Amino acid sequence: MPPRILMIVAIAVGLVVLGAFIVSFASAKKTEPAKGAPTVSSKTLYDFEVKNIEGKAVKLDAYKGKAVLVVNTASKCGLTPQYEGLEKLFETYKDRDFVILGFPANNFMGQEPGTNEEIQQFCKLKYDVDFPMFSKISVKGKDMDPLYTWLTTGAGYDGEIEWNFAKFLVGPDGKVIARFHPKKTPLDPEVVAKIEAALPAKKASS
Repeated sequence: MPPRILMIVAIAVGLVVLGAFIVSFASAKKTEPAKGAPTVSSKTLYDFEVKNIEGKAVKLDAYKGKAVLVVNTASKCGLTPQYEGLEKLFETYKDRDFVILGFPANNFMGQEPGTNEEIQQFCKLKYDVDFPMFSKISVKGKDMDPLYTWLTTGAGYDGEIEWNFAKFLVGPDGKVIARFHPKKTPLDPEVVAKIEAALPAKKASS
């Protein structure tokens, strides 16, 4: 075959291969999630079951239709006084279908060393906590509780728990709608405003 024809054939084959590569690359880019975009799974808060502070199983769909603030707590932390603000929030909005779920965790400098019974006594005696408290869990690392795996990797607000008293606001549909840094106090105007916006609409009186 003449050299000129061989060259034409080689160029044609090269163009075909290049075209196939471009199509394949473009297709892959369409299906690949954007880097840095939060991962959102189909799960909601209501798909999880946990144990309360007394060790009894609680399905979180018991809170369906409520605005829920999920908080990892600790008894020996500089932020522990936030229990007071959390209780005030709960007392203010509990009659409007709002609830706080407290999850003691010992992940940060051993600041929650007590047993469930000791934690319960501390919360009641020191801060008169009346919102639901749950059994101590892990909120970070290899032994992370499934609830916190979802909160930090599949609820739209990805990222490790920074410290004690990180807060996730869950809407009445069970989906996370806001996340607040541990140092953001419970009565901070931003927190209060977002809770008020998340509260279920008041039912019309008959």
